[in-house]
Amino acid sequence: MDDLDRALARLAGAPVPAALDDVEARVLARIGTRPVVRQAGLGIGAVTVAALAIGMIGAELPATASPAVSLAPLGGASPLAPSTLLIGEP
Repeated sequence: MDDLDRALARLAGAPVPAALDDVEARVLARIGTRPVVRQAGLGIGAVTVAALAIGMIGAELPATASPAVSLAPLGGASPLAPSTLLIGEP
């Protein structure tokens, strides 16, 4: 047995402090006095439903033709490339 085991054995055998007698009742009483907030959950639920609806509608819409110029940063010639913007040529 090391020091920690001996200290834990002494703690287990020690009497319970009187201040801890009704700690559970006090904690539950304080929890019971707190107001219940339900509006935050309603707002998050509404945003989730709206995002889900937008995603479902967007998935069902037909895809349109892609633009003639790619705006991908690693794609071919991009009109938004720094070299193009600095030269000033369209």
